[in-house]
Amino acid sequence: MAESATTRLTLPPVIPVFPLTGVILLPGSNLPLNIFEPRYLQMVRDAVTSDGLIGMVQPKVRDPEDPAPELYTVGGVGKIDDLAETGTNRFAIRLRGIARFEITDELSTTMPYRKVHADWSRFGDTQGALTPADVDRRRLLATLSSYLEQRGLDADYDAISEAPDDVLVNTLSMIIPLAAPEKQALLEAGSVTDRGTMLEALLRMALIEDGTDSNEKPSNLH
Repeated sequence: MAESATTRLTLPPVIPVFPLTGVILLPGSNLPLNIFEPRYLQMVRDAVTSDGLIGMVQPKVRDPEDPAPELYTVGGVGKIDDLAETGTNRFAIRLRGIARFEITDELSTTMPYRKVHADWSRFGDTQGALTPADVDRRRLLATLSSYLEQRGLDADYDAISEAPDDVLVNTLSMIIPLAAPEKQALLEAGSVTDRGTMLEALLRMALIEDGTDSNEKPSNLH
């Protein structure tokens, strides 16, 4: 859901970040997370007692042995809207996307999790509101249908087909299992329209690599 245009948040110069490969958070979108690592449990506890903000950012290289991998410089910040304890030292949270940010530098800290200086000036979506988009919806849905069928994946087509263009594009950008660089390109796209064009092209490239063409069969999505 998009945030009300009347809602205003003061975005701080320093935020905690949760590095997670293949995960992006876009303004106006929701991201459910299961938290169980001690450092991120502490991060959530600290966020809840302050402004509730957590930044999601991708590591450039996925290395489980590296406690502080190099990060992409652009991420998305979200506010904790829901939090539930799901067991001993386990949280289920939902982040509501507020804005994208650019990392200017990382802080030295004694906390077990990482903190960065965030620059909010590069992107114009700092209130979390989704913006109108001009998306070739039929083309995107046809390509998506072929992509999911080729991989044996399932989707709620009714919900997909009924979503507004901006919700459709941002949600698909977050949930489609693409490589980290591709996810990052979608995150950094200048507009929802640009993101929709890029997403359709990425799905089509995947189909071509697999020897499948989404134009071979019509889609029943509208």
